[in-house]
Amino acid sequence: MGAKSGDPTVFVIFGGSGDLAQRKLVPALYSLFLDGWLGERFEVLGVGRHTLTDDSYRQLLREGVDKYSPRGKADEKTWAGFAAHISFSKADLSDPSAFGTISKELSAYDKNWGAKAARIYYLALPPDMIKPMAEGLAGAKLNLDRERARIVIEKPFGRDLESARELNRLLTEYFHESQIYRIDHYLGKETVQNILAFRFGNTLFEPIWNRRYIDHVQITVAESDGVGHRAGYFEHAGILRDMIQNHLLQVLCLIAMEPPISFESDEVRQKKVDVLRAVRAIHPDQVPHSAVRGQYGAGFIEGQHVPGYHSEPGVVHDSATETFAAVRLYVDNWRWQDVPFYLRTGKRLPSRISEVSIHFRPVPHQAFAASSLLDSRPNRLLIAIQPEEGILLRFEVKHPGGLMALAPVMMQFYYREAFKVRSPEAYETLLLDIMRGDSTLFMRADQTEVAWAVIAPILEMWQTVKPTDFPNYQAGSWGPEAADILVAQDGRSWTMPTYLQCREDLATCRVAREPA
Repeated sequence: MGAKSGDPTVFVIFGGSGDLAQRKLVPALYSLFLDGWLGERFEVLGVGRHTLTDDSYRQLLREGVDKYSPRGKADEKTWAGFAAHISFSKADLSDPSAFGTISKELSAYDKNWGAKAARIYYLALPPDMIKPMAEGLAGAKLNLDRERARIVIEKPFGRDLESARELNRLLTEYFHESQIYRIDHYLGKETVQNILAFRFGNTLFEPIWNRRYIDHVQITVAESDGVGHRAGYFEHAGILRDMIQNHLLQVLCLIAMEPPISFESDEVRQKKVDVLRAVRAIHPDQVPHSAVRGQYGAGFIEGQHVPGYHSEPGVVHDSATETFAAVRLYVDNWRWQDVPFYLRTGKRLPSRISEVSIHFRPVPHQAFAASSLLDSRPNRLLIAIQPEEGILLRFEVKHPGGLMALAPVMMQFYYREAFKVRSPEAYETLLLDIMRGDSTLFMRADQTEVAWAVIAPILEMWQTVKPTDFPNYQAGSWGPEAADILVAQDGRSWTMPTYLQCREDLATCRVAREPA
């Protein structure tokens, strides 16, 4: 993560007593505090409509840290040191005068510290609050300092291409693009970032990272949970918007992008935009052949019966919202022409797993006799994102014995085995980058818009043509049969995620062990 941060910083959380602050933001900030990333001059200022004293607010956040922090419950001494930097301000954010009060509080920190602090305005609020928040901050002139004033927006970044453009127009009316941080927590995951290090920090794979050697790429993000308490949001979004438009397309960009000249934020982000602009447009007539949607019915997850989507609280009985999506995309450029990228994601799948599987082409000539090929398969490189974080390479070796027989083996790297240290949570990485003013892992305006443009034909077709077969996959399965057909029509098949293979076949794989 680089050098320790010592610059004075005020982290203003609008919606400071809400779920996001308790579950993610404050536990991440507390971890950064424990690891020494925060200097003495920092403040967490929660802003919300509830009536809370500083002490009651600190207790509320303490409960969130104790419940959700990966490091367990906070001890009294370290929490007291952290809590001394927490305060709360009650405000009606629909009242423009509230921002004047906040401005005075921020000026008081500058005066006490004898220095101008970086001011981070984190909007942990519903999307419809972005407009009044941007206007309120600008009205109080809290947006003017381009070096120190930063606004953080959670996804969704719009609902479609048109609304994304309108959101970007609104934000850039009051803030310079360099001040805007559109946060996608998925990009803060250690293994996702490691894709760049793996590709561009080594000479071994980059020469074969192209259409001559790679047959196809699969990106899987599977969730075993249902919609839970997010039914209200999910009913109006669906998984194509919620996952593919951002998380999976961002991973595709990291796999497919050209080598950057440097790791300056705009250089890396421009390479990602170049990938998205090269994605082959899907003609409306081709949507049924390029994309599959599904919705889960009742089934079993790890032996427990779970209800179908229509039976989830907050879901209408005849909902046409998709809980599964699979898409085939092509990147039309010199490196990737005609190499398919298969993306799939869904809820109530067998396990919570995220993985990139890069399938290499078969050898051009098979010199070994057919009887020698016990279980021969093309080489495959796997980037495991969760639950294990690591990189695995499958290749062929001679099986021990007097006969020439080939068998696949797996060469494995797991983070927690190799380094034996805790990997930072995604929000820890991203919040620290915001404090430093490093926007490399955050989406630029044009990136959000072109990502929406990629899936626009699918969205439009799915909104126009309602599904007639929902629910079309059982909870605990890998999605609808049509998703298998999508890949099978190209002569390929989905691969079982490596973590599950390792769990079922310890002779071929071994599950990463806990560090000593």
